[in-house]
Amino acid sequence: MPKQKTDDLIQLIKSLTRAEKRHFRLFVRRNQSSDDILFLQLFDFLDHHKQYDEQLILKKLPGIKKRQLSNLKAHLYKQLLTSLRLLNKNYNQDIQIREMVDYARVLYSKGLYRQSLEMLDKAKTKAQKGKFDSLVLTIIEFEKLIEGQYVTKSIEGRAEILTNETKKVNTIITQTNQFSNLSLQLYGLYLKVGYVRNAKDYYFVREFFYSNLPQIDFQSLGFWGKIYYCQCYLWYYHMTHDFPMAYRYAQKWVELFDENPDMKMIDAALYLKGLHNLLGALFNTLQYRRFVETIGKLAQFKDEFDLSQDNNIEGLYYLFVNIHTIERHYLEGTFSEGIAQAPEIMKIIESERYHWDDHRILIFYYRIACLYFGSGDNNTAIHYLNLIINQKNPDYREDIQCFARILNLIAHFELGNAQLVEYQVKSVYRFLSKMEDLHGVQREIFRFLRKTPKMREPEMKSEFLSLREKLVKLEDQPFERRPFLYLDIISWLESKIEETAVQTIIRRKFLKRIEDKSV
Repeated sequence: MPKQKTDDLIQLIKSLTRAEKRHFRLFVRRNQSSDDILFLQLFDFLDHHKQYDEQLILKKLPGIKKRQLSNLKAHLYKQLLTSLRLLNKNYNQDIQIREMVDYARVLYSKGLYRQSLEMLDKAKTKAQKGKFDSLVLTIIEFEKLIEGQYVTKSIEGRAEILTNETKKVNTIITQTNQFSNLSLQLYGLYLKVGYVRNAKDYYFVREFFYSNLPQIDFQSLGFWGKIYYCQCYLWYYHMTHDFPMAYRYAQKWVELFDENPDMKMIDAALYLKGLHNLLGALFNTLQYRRFVETIGKLAQFKDEFDLSQDNNIEGLYYLFVNIHTIERHYLEGTFSEGIAQAPEIMKIIESERYHWDDHRILIFYYRIACLYFGSGDNNTAIHYLNLIINQKNPDYREDIQCFARILNLIAHFELGNAQLVEYQVKSVYRFLSKMEDLHGVQREIFRFLRKTPKMREPEMKSEFLSLREKLVKLEDQPFERRPFLYLDIISWLESKIEETAVQTIIRRKFLKRIEDKSV
């Protein structure tokens, strides 16, 4: 068995819960003694050893010959998946529907056409209720195959019904795919560059979006078509900094699930992502009260859904909870409280418990670095920023890579590392130029940092005031807002001017916003 396949087997075994391991052993022992089952012996060995050691396996399990090992591992992998499928059947409607279709196939092969059609009819009803449109089409195609051989008096009426059903479902699937394809393409573009950086980016994204946008009325779409419709517009407005409009479509996304509560359990991942995007839009539009209400809605999800039954859903839930809890600290200016969250996040990342992808991990490093920076712990902030900077040529989120380097410069400036700052300014300047990410805000920051080694202490305050004045003007320009989404540089400057902690400034602004909105 090739190394990659062996690694996959080990990873699968390590991902099993105690209940899943117990079920697998019972599943294997149904019809034979466990002493005679070599692949179960191999399973027990791999379950109790952290590292794969072929020589030790052959020594400890003398019944297994070296030439058998590759086939045994492949068989074990297949049996594990079969066991997991049986165990998860009760929690996944699509697995239940496919099983019913399999039963219908068996009955069809036996020539029991009526029984097969009855089974398919039950499966189709279940699939239609759960809006599994692709499965509905598969079932209809199977029904047509059987009806073509099983001649009854009702064949004429059935032919018309099945033909109309096929046309209807095909239309729904085609429309859904058009929007899901566009949504995925926009997401891929966002992962590459993040928010639009300039007019050129904006016009490119706008042209791409509208030239690929299907001309289909929202109300004519099926449930999933409407979800992907909202996704498309959400990504477009998010990338182009139009956060009020992004909020509108994120809200509609969540409302679709609220109007169809059964769908929350059928596709919990998509519901959670809807809440996640809604929270992101509320954060970007500074709607604090609605943000807190929606975090409460996210927290309620674990009471509605048994997270222990689905590691993917559990992973997404804790991913989003951690992201938005950090964002709440950003809004409230409670950075010192927020850093208590960092060790638990790092523990999850290092354990690979939820298999979070590199992109998610990169974002967490930056968010955690900002927490430490806001709390005044610049050394720890630099540690997390270096986890981003030292990655070998990642081909995603160029924006985060750029702003990690800028924040790193500022953190070193705070620590008084003048010579290091002077050296790194040139390096970061070259990096941003290469990324085509050098804009007004960055240029002003670089000009300031270049001058700092030569400045005397009495001159610093006037330089801080001057930089703040320049950045406030840039903040109102459409394509210069992007840096402020990653780093509240103006609050940092105000903290230097007032000689107080940056979180004190952000906290004060937060309390004033709350007070103003309550009037």
